[in-house]
Amino acid sequence: MRSMSDTLARLSKLRVIQPHLPSSPTPLVNLGPFGSNPGGLDAKIHVPAGRAERPAMVVVLHGCTQNAAAYDHGSGWSRLAEEYGFVVLYPQQTRQNNSNTCFNWFVPDHMRRDRGEALSIRQMVDTAMERHNIDPARIFVTGLSAGGAMANVMLATYPELFAGGSVIAGLAYGCASSVPEAFDRMRGHGLPNVTKLQDQLRLASRHQGPWPTISVWHGLQDRTVVPSNGDAVVTQWQAVHDIVSKEAAVETREGHSVSSWKNRHGTVVIELITVAGMGHGTPVDGADGYGTSAPYMLDVGLSSTLYSACSWGLIPPFDKRV
Repeated sequence: MRSMSDTLARLSKLRVIQPHLPSSPTPLVNLGPFGSNPGGLDAKIHVPAGRAERPAMVVVLHGCTQNAAAYDHGSGWSRLAEEYGFVVLYPQQTRQNNSNTCFNWFVPDHMRRDRGEALSIRQMVDTAMERHNIDPARIFVTGLSAGGAMANVMLATYPELFAGGSVIAGLAYGCASSVPEAFDRMRGHGLPNVTKLQDQLRLASRHQGPWPTISVWHGLQDRTVVPSNGDAVVTQWQAVHDIVSKEAAVETREGHSVSSWKNRHGTVVIELITVAGMGHGTPVDGADGYGTSAPYMLDVGLSSTLYSACSWGLIPPFDKRV
């Protein structure tokens, strides 16, 4: 475990980074009141003008030093939603909760079912479902870094709520329970063994299945949350999914590799997408009209937004531009 002085030095370094703000007006608006909000989060939403009668919804969790508008501007989720008629919901961290606007994915009071930030996000989802006639069978969650770890928290603690999720440069559920442990896990130190990782997921809820599908994204040059964390997330989810073999089917494409695992019905339930040469951030493609390069939004010619939306059936297969 790292010393407290080392931890404080790391926090001080992070605090000098200011949130990236979008250069154009955001389409996001306040969700309005939602439940008791024990985590003290804000909630933003985009409901497209031409939304479907019973739309799907994507819950998007920003990374540290970001806010909802900045992440939306870089990732292009609202632009895609406007074109295809689904709803986008953005939980937003506050500086009162975390000075770096990180979701508190490692704090026990915020990472457990029906408590703290996890419950606040659940309440947002329930409120949006009721107000906008959301299809309960088509709710998905994605996030970057601390937001990716928090997306995994939501998938673990409320698996019955989500059809699928995407964890980008994130961490395994329950792998840390303090700031020093969080920093250690980010650097790949002290990651739990396979049994502990899988037990943490099973104990997060009483759910017996079916389980949400999951895709894990990681840059192979990520020095902030090292790639072994992506492997840990994959390992964590292998136990609950009825996969045929722990050996992955691997496709190698320009600059990235897709490893996939199928269940006994032949459905891909886990994917690991690794991007050669990419550091810490969300992969976007500035040429597709959706993604925009920005801090932690990395133009690598590969759009995780389009890929995820296509994998979840939100857009036609021909738009899966990878």
